[in-house]
Amino acid sequence: MKKLVFGLAVLCLTAPMAFAQSETPKTSQTTPAVSTSGETNPGAPVAGKNSFTEAQAKSRMEDAGYQSVSGLKLDDQGVWRAMASKDGKQGNVSLDFQGNVVMAK
Repeated sequence: MKKLVFGLAVLCLTAPMAFAQSETPKTSQTTPAVSTSGETNPGAPVAGKNSFTEAQAKSRMEDAGYQSVSGLKLDDQGVWRAMASKDGKQGNVSLDFQGNVVMAK
């Protein structure tokens, strides 16, 4: 009888764990940290812990077509910000932790 009660107790305690693991992740949980699709997140720049070094940030901005990147600084939201030009327009450029490079409007 003790074995039956113990077995039922174990089953009752472990069943919710099995169901919890089968939940479908939310969109925010599957969004990659760095975009590989080449598309810019429409909400960019996105605040978050940024792992790009200063050299990588400048290189990403240049790879996105920006020239004369200067004054590059990492702000308190984890976004790299600089002044740069593209297509004859000078402005503030941002690089977030997802790799989105955008010019302020």
